[in-house]
Amino acid sequence: CVSEDATSQANPIPKSQAEIMATASTPKIITLEEGWNEEIKKKAIDVLEDMLDNGLQEGKQNMFAAKEYVQIYTTCYDMCTQRSPYNWSRDLYQRHGETIENYLVKTVRPALQDKVGQGGTILLTELQYRWSNHQIMNKWLKKFFTYLDRYYVKHHSLPTLNQAGLKHFKTQIYDEMKPETTKAILKLIDDEREGEIIDKTLVKSIVELYEAMGMSSLDAYTVDLEVPLLNSTREYYVKKRDEWIVQDSTPDYLIKTEKALGDEKTRVADYLNSASETKIQRVLEEELLEKVQMQLLEKEGSGCRVLLANDKFEDLRRMFNLFSRLEKGLPPLADMVEKFITSMGNEIIDKRKARLETEKDKNDDPKFVKALIELHEKYLGVIKSEFSGHSLFQKALKDAFQEIVNKNVGQFTNAELMSTFCDRVLKSGGEKLSEQEVEQNLERIVQLFSYLTDKDLFAEIYRNQLAKRLLNQRSASDDAEKTMISKLKMQCGTHFTSKMEGMLADLAIGSDQKTEFDAKLEQSNTKLDFSVQVLTTGFWPTYKSPEVVLPENMSTCMGIFKEWHDNKHAKRKLSWIHSLGNANVRGTFGKKSYDMQVTTLQAVALNALGGGKSLTFTELAEKLNLEESVLKPLMHSLSCGKYKVITKTPASNKINTTDSFKANAKFSSNMRKLRIPMASLDASHNTKRVEEDRTIAIEAAIVRIMKARKTLQHQQLIAEVLSQLAFFKPNPRAIKKRIEALIDREYLERAKDNTNQYNYLA
Repeated sequence: CVSEDATSQANPIPKSQAEIMATASTPKIITLEEGWNEEIKKKAIDVLEDMLDNGLQEGKQNMFAAKEYVQIYTTCYDMCTQRSPYNWSRDLYQRHGETIENYLVKTVRPALQDKVGQGGTILLTELQYRWSNHQIMNKWLKKFFTYLDRYYVKHHSLPTLNQAGLKHFKTQIYDEMKPETTKAILKLIDDEREGEIIDKTLVKSIVELYEAMGMSSLDAYTVDLEVPLLNSTREYYVKKRDEWIVQDSTPDYLIKTEKALGDEKTRVADYLNSASETKIQRVLEEELLEKVQMQLLEKEGSGCRVLLANDKFEDLRRMFNLFSRLEKGLPPLADMVEKFITSMGNEIIDKRKARLETEKDKNDDPKFVKALIELHEKYLGVIKSEFSGHSLFQKALKDAFQEIVNKNVGQFTNAELMSTFCDRVLKSGGEKLSEQEVEQNLERIVQLFSYLTDKDLFAEIYRNQLAKRLLNQRSASDDAEKTMISKLKMQCGTHFTSKMEGMLADLAIGSDQKTEFDAKLEQSNTKLDFSVQVLTTGFWPTYKSPEVVLPENMSTCMGIFKEWHDNKHAKRKLSWIHSLGNANVRGTFGKKSYDMQVTTLQAVALNALGGGKSLTFTELAEKLNLEESVLKPLMHSLSCGKYKVITKTPASNKINTTDSFKANAKFSSNMRKLRIPMASLDASHNTKRVEEDRTIAIEAAIVRIMKARKTLQHQQLIAEVLSQLAFFKPNPRAIKKRIEALIDREYLERAKDNTNQYNYLA
C-alpha cells in the first residue's frame, strides 16, 4: 500500500491531460439535423442535384472526389452506429426516400410535363435524360448510405436503397407519365412502319426503362407497353389488309405480308423485348393471313389454282411458308392442290377418251401413260420443293392420283396400259432408251403403279408379258428385268413377285443344263440344232398346248431330250408346249434362199407344204392334228401377213375352212433374214384366274380376321377385310358373297340374336 502511494506520488497526472483523455474516449454525438443539414444535404445532396441539373463544373473530372466521398460516407456511418437514442438509421432511410421523391416531384415531373405536346421524340428524349440522371442519383445515394443497405435494411427486411429509388421513380414519374410516353412510342413505331426514319436508340432506352419498372419482372413492360402495342399493331394492319386485299393480286399481297412479318421481327430485335416477337407475329398472322385465307386462295386471276397452272413456283413456296404459320392454314391449300392435280389428270383421261372416238382401242397407249408419268413427276417435284415434302401435300398427291389412275377409259384398263408400257421399255425393238432412261422410266411407272387398286391384275398381265419376252428372247436386258421386279418387290412384298423371280431362275438354270444336253445331242448325230427350255409349271402362265404332229427329225430330238431329262430328274413330268417354241427355217423360193424366224407351229406347217405340195385347210388340219382355232391364226401369219411365203386360194385377208394353201413360188424380199410373227393363241391375261385368286384372298382375310376376333359386326368385318387386302379393292358386295359362302361351308355362323353379327366356328 505504501509503495503504491509512492508510485502515485512519483508519477503525478496533470488535471488538464486527464480532461483531454476523457474527451478522446467519448466520441462527439452527431445530432440528426446537424449531420443532415451541415454534412449530408449541404455537401452531398445539394451538390449532386446541382450537378444533375447544370452539369459538372468546368475543370472537374468526377462528381465527388475520393476525400469528399469518404467524408460524407463517414458522417452517414457515424450517424448509423451511434447508440440509441442517437442512432439515426431509421431517419436517414426515411430522408433518403424523401430526398429522391422531392427531387422527382419538384424538378423532374414538371420538366417532363412541359414537354408533353411538343412531339413524341422531345418527350422521350427528356424522359431518357431524366431517367439517366435518376440512375446516377440513385447510384451516389446508395454509395453514401451503403451502411444502411448492409445492416439496417437487411435487419428490418426493407427494400434496398436501389429498389426504393426505383419505386419512387415509378410512383412519381413513370405512373404519371406512362400514358403519354406509351402513346409517343406507338406513334414512332407507326412512323417507322410508314417508312420514316426514327431514333431507334432512343426508343430502345425507353423500352429498357419500362422493363426496369417491373422490378425484375416484365409486368410493367407487358401491361403498359406490350398490350397497347399489340392493339395498335392490330389496328394498323387491319387497315393495311383492307387496302391490300382490294388492290393487290394474291402474290403481291403475300409479298407485302412476308415483308411486314420480317419488318416486325427486325423491329423487335432493334428495340423491343424479345418476348413480344411471337405475340406481334401472331397478330399479323391472324389479321393478314387467317382472316382472308380463302379469299387469297380463291382470288380470281391470281389464286392458288392460277399459280399452279402457270408454274409460279416461287409464289407457291411463299404461299406455303406463310400459311404453314397458321394452325389450320395448310389443309385448305392442300385440298386445292389435290383438286387441281385431279383436274389435270382428268384432262389427260378426257384426251384419251376423245382419241378413242376416232382411233381403235389398243392395249398399248404410251402417249397416255407418258402423260400421266409427266404429270406425276412434275407435281411430285412441286410438293418436294415448293411444299417442303409436307405430309398433307404428299397425301393430296396420293389421293389425286388414286382417283386418276383408277379411272379406266375404253376396252383396256389402266393396269394393262401400264404393264404394256413396261413391256415397251423392257423388250428389244421397243422404246429406244439408254440404261439410265430405262431405269428412270421403270422408277416412274412403279410410282404410278403404287396408286393402282388392281395391283393383282397388273401382276397377272405383267407376268404374261414377261414370259413372252423371256421365252421369245425379246428382253433387252436381264438387269433391267431384275431391276423392275425388285422395285415391285419393294412396293408389294415377296409374295407379289415370287413367280416372276421363279421365271428368271428357270432361265438361269436352263442355260446351265443346255451345255450338258448339247454334249449329249452331239453323240446322237441329229441334223437339227435343237434346244429345250424347261419351265416350272407354277411360275409361268398357263398356255394352250396343241398336240401337233411333228416331223420325224423333231420327234427324234424330243425323244433324246426326254430320255436325258428322265434320267436326270426321274420324278419330274415333262409336258411339251409347242405354241411357245420357235425355229429357224431355210426356204428356197425360185433362186433365192431365206432364213425365216418362225414359231414351232409355223415351222411344222411350212414343212408340211414343202416341195410344192398343195393342201386344203381340212387336209392340213388332219395332217398336223390342229384345231380350227389354232390353224386359222397360224395360216393367217404365213399367207396374209407382211411376208406371204404361202399363197392361199382364194386370195383374201381372212382364213376360211374352204381355202387351200401352197408355197409361194413368186415370193421375194430384199431381206435375207425374215421374222414372221404369229398372233398369240393365249389372251394377254386370264381374267377368270384373277377373279379366282381374289376370291381366295377375300376368304383367307375373312377367316384370318374372324379367327383372331371370334365375333364381329358385319360392317366391322367388311372394313377390316378392305384394310387387309393390299393388291385389290373388292366391292363390299363381293365380300358379303364370300361371307355367305364361308357360312355355307361352316367356317362362320350368324349370331342367333343378331343377324348382323358373325361368330367364328373353330
